[in-house]
Amino acid sequence: MTAPLALPTDQNTGSRRHGAGFWLVAFAFLVGMAFSTVPTPLYPLYAQRDGFSPFVITVVFAVYSLGVVVSLVLAGHISDWVGRKRIMIPALAVEALAAVIFLLWPDLPGLLLGRFVNGLGVGMLTATATAHLHELHRRHRPESGPGRFEAVSTAANIGGLGIGPLVAGALAETVHAPLVVPYAVFLVLLLLAIAAVAATPETVELRPVRPAYRPQRPGSAGAGRPFWTAVGAAFAAFSIFGVFTSVAPGFVAGELGETSRLLAGAVVFAVFGAAAIAQTATGRLGANTRLRLGIAGEMLGLVVLVAGMALGSLPGFLIGGVLAGAAAGILFKTAVGTVVASTPEDGRGAALAGLFLLSYVGLIVPALAIGLAVTFMPATIAMTGLSAVLIVLLLRVGSTARGSAAPVRAARC
Repeated sequence: MTAPLALPTDQNTGSRRHGAGFWLVAFAFLVGMAFSTVPTPLYPLYAQRDGFSPFVITVVFAVYSLGVVVSLVLAGHISDWVGRKRIMIPALAVEALAAVIFLLWPDLPGLLLGRFVNGLGVGMLTATATAHLHELHRRHRPESGPGRFEAVSTAANIGGLGIGPLVAGALAETVHAPLVVPYAVFLVLLLLAIAAVAATPETVELRPVRPAYRPQRPGSAGAGRPFWTAVGAAFAAFSIFGVFTSVAPGFVAGELGETSRLLAGAVVFAVFGAAAIAQTATGRLGANTRLRLGIAGEMLGLVVLVAGMALGSLPGFLIGGVLAGAAAGILFKTAVGTVVASTPEDGRGAALAGLFLLSYVGLIVPALAIGLAVTFMPATIAMTGLSAVLIVLLLRVGSTARGSAAPVRAARC
């Protein structure tokens, strides 16, 4: 008579463990993403100390993004068959190694190596943590919709990217070792994040025979119009994020004459914070509505941003950045939701890895182009050219989406 009672008890216990694990993984995801943007408000300090040009700073940023892409290609998808924890824990450990490199080797070669290693960890983390959160959410609340997962995963990802520069900028403004203390603080947080993931339940059932290993190919797990529409939206969103995590602090310090490290971090935080808030605020909207809103909002934000730069206005620059950041957050959330909803569970990690892989190309190319362009022309002209390219891409994404039922299907799923 006791046997029938054991199964519900085990299920309830499992549900509680998955519920706690959901928040532990969200914490680890947030810390890992926040650490990736810690150097953002510190770049002007490196430039002042070592005489970096804006292009060198952009190269340092591009090296990080290259690490992300390499990691996504080689390891971003394999958690589908080896398990989420077996990728997340090493990913966070790799990021902790990057923090050690920053602490022990503060010169340019160490900064380049640390950023590349940091990128390797983030590439392993992003798709894996997103898939892990989705599965923990489904096991904890099998009857509920994806709203909580979408809000928390995108807030941890995008919100983490905003928290990193804010914390680093505040520490750099108040401590005597601004190029040491931020990394030391996040080293401790990364170790706590590793312990948090270790305490969560695994959500992938290990296969008796693993598939033959192949590097991730863009779109290999999610080819078709839905996937590529999502990629276009995410590419445009990450282009905004790339600009604000590479050259924006230098523009604020140089062109606008605002040298506060806290202000530099706060500007980046405002952009990513707006993205996270917009993602939460638009949770009840349909996917098609979110896509249209994101496209229109990012185009408007780019126009205001360029106008603020042309007028030398910090408020205008900030308002444009917030508008573009909020819209980018909406676009990225829609892209992730589309891929998750249209992909079977055993291929979700690979599909997300493909999405993040191409998204990070959007992080690298525009930021590198801006960094190179500002060595030959004013930053305002360079940003005007990038904005024109992004507006054309956004119009193309909208046109493609109108010919596809994918966003509607994703919303219904």
